[in-house]
Amino acid sequence: MMKLMNIAIDGPAGAGKSTVAKLVAEQLQFLYIDTGAMYRALTYAALTQNVNLENEDELDSLLEGIQIDLRHTESGVLVYVDENDVTELIRTDEVNKHVSLVASHPSVRIEMVERQRILATGSNAVLDGRDIGTYVLPQADLKVFLTASVEERARRRHEEQVKRGFPSEFEELKKDIARRDELDSTREFAPLKKADDAIEIDSTSLTIAEVVKSIIDLAKERAS
Repeated sequence: MMKLMNIAIDGPAGAGKSTVAKLVAEQLQFLYIDTGAMYRALTYAALTQNVNLENEDELDSLLEGIQIDLRHTESGVLVYVDENDVTELIRTDEVNKHVSLVASHPSVRIEMVERQRILATGSNAVLDGRDIGTYVLPQADLKVFLTASVEERARRRHEEQVKRGFPSEFEELKKDIARRDELDSTREFAPLKKADDAIEIDSTSLTIAEVVKSIIDLAKERAS
């Protein structure tokens, strides 16, 4: 039996954090907290309700008024906004394009982080995002910074979109990802950056299974 442990997986857009975090959580039987899905859910709600994404106060009020739930099922984590299943709807190009802007507002992040910390407290949990190891859970037992080349990240995102039946432009995705990197790493509040004590894994030429295995090995090492 492992001691209570929190694992933080950070990295830029399209590095495969969610996929890897889900599998690590599954194999270790930990709780998976998809922080990106929480920001996506808010972005989706804002887009459907025509909220001005530049306006922090409007987004703040929207967030205060909605319930975002992550439900663990046999088929994975389902995302709900006020009892509506939005799991697929938050993965569209439209949401991809705007989620970094929504997540860049300090008061939105403060509220989300509060919700994420509550979920992680008292449980074995895997969280992935941009600032888990530096800001959300600076005391995490294991911090991983997962990266890959822009080209490779765009290719993965493109394949994922096509598989889901969404329209996808590879060159456009490359630009989007580079833009998100810029936005995520230059925002003033809790920017994307590698924690000093994080272990960097470049997944450009690794399979998902290889990345998952190295993280599980690190977790077992930390636990013993």
